[in-house]
Amino acid sequence: MSAGRLIRLGAVVLALLAMGGPAWAELRIDVTGGTVTPMPIAIPSFATAGGGEAEAGRDIPGIVSADLRNSGLFRLVDPLSAAADPPASPNFAAWRQSGAQALVTGTAGALPDGRVRVEFRLWDVYARQQLAGFGYTTRPQNWRRVAHIIADEVYKRLTGEDGYFDTRIVYIADSGPANRRITRLAIMDQDGANNRYLTDGRALVLTPRFSPSAQEITYLSYAGGTPRVYLYNIDTGQQEVIGDFPGMSFAPRFSPDGNRVVMSRIQRGISNIYVLDLRTHGAPIRLTNGDWIDTSPCYSPDGSKIVFTSDRGGSQQLYVMNADGSGVHRISFGAGRYGDPVWSPHGDMIAFTKIDEGSFYVGVMRPDGSGERLLVKDFLVAEPTWAPNGRVLMFYRQGRTGADGSGGHSHLYTIDLTGYNEHQVPTRGDASDPAWSPLLR
Repeated sequence: MSAGRLIRLGAVVLALLAMGGPAWAELRIDVTGGTVTPMPIAIPSFATAGGGEAEAGRDIPGIVSADLRNSGLFRLVDPLSAAADPPASPNFAAWRQSGAQALVTGTAGALPDGRVRVEFRLWDVYARQQLAGFGYTTRPQNWRRVAHIIADEVYKRLTGEDGYFDTRIVYIADSGPANRRITRLAIMDQDGANNRYLTDGRALVLTPRFSPSAQEITYLSYAGGTPRVYLYNIDTGQQEVIGDFPGMSFAPRFSPDGNRVVMSRIQRGISNIYVLDLRTHGAPIRLTNGDWIDTSPCYSPDGSKIVFTSDRGGSQQLYVMNADGSGVHRISFGAGRYGDPVWSPHGDMIAFTKIDEGSFYVGVMRPDGSGERLLVKDFLVAEPTWAPNGRVLMFYRQGRTGADGSGGHSHLYTIDLTGYNEHQVPTRGDASDPAWSPLLR
């Protein structure tokens, strides 16, 4: 069963009222500036009938609060002073006195068939108006997804942008001593919850990537000593070998329609870009042909372009070409060497890593190479990946290794596109090579 079917999102709108112009203007958050004053929002516990439902009434608002707080665009207001309000008729005067501009109320209840019903309402405290209201029916074990979906709805209504909380991260989990590292493919919710391992650690695995449907992952494995590209179905746990590709340097990335993958392969010391049609399973078609190193290809969101890394100009730089391999042109011209390019979901930016004077950076630029901005600098930062709304980046950071070989731990971090609001994503151990899924529904 696909992730989107686990929850009946049911377009059950809870008396959605028309908003006046002044109320919308007041609550709209400017998410384009370099700095943002977080909007004060209150999210009290949801009303329940007691019993086991009381836990969901507390936990769901807690997850919604954490999602919104971590976005950097919201500040949580202490809800205790007015938490006893009926969900459908808040005491706006009390909430306004608490400092809240927006308010989320809700209910959580059990149905006779064992499922749970969760409803929420988003309010403009100053205009005394309901801005949104929806209901969700699901199995009890999916309560965290309901919370993320509610956070997405609130985020979208108050910022004008799509949310990114009902998503997953696939990454490489590392453990063991330095001379016997174990790597496993792992997956978790975007906030670090529900972590589980997809491979057993008996073979080296690298560079996982999500399909556009968010239900399949490609990754590179050295099982048996030969680099093979696997396609892993998250729902069923089944996997298949796409092909054996000796000399592969990076696992493939999907085309936006999911029908093709693009990859780099090294043959006789030269790396070129290839595309493979997953429908025909024919031989890979070579897109570049030269005596240089072309690697790390990534499609644009419309599938018409590919960005990649090449040293054809004498140093490692970023290039863009048409999807058929024509029209190659360089887009990076700054100091240092560039790598790990990945197109944003909106197509307006390309994220990358950069090495200059011994330091690593994560940065972004426009597809024509203009507007380069460096967001993060450290000993080692790499593998940026975009949230599906194109506002947040995740990457991994590795610390320095001690003189005795200790240290060098790697962790996942997120940062806002403006370069603010960086924070670590919790994982069970060392983590690298993250890839962000599309929205699950």
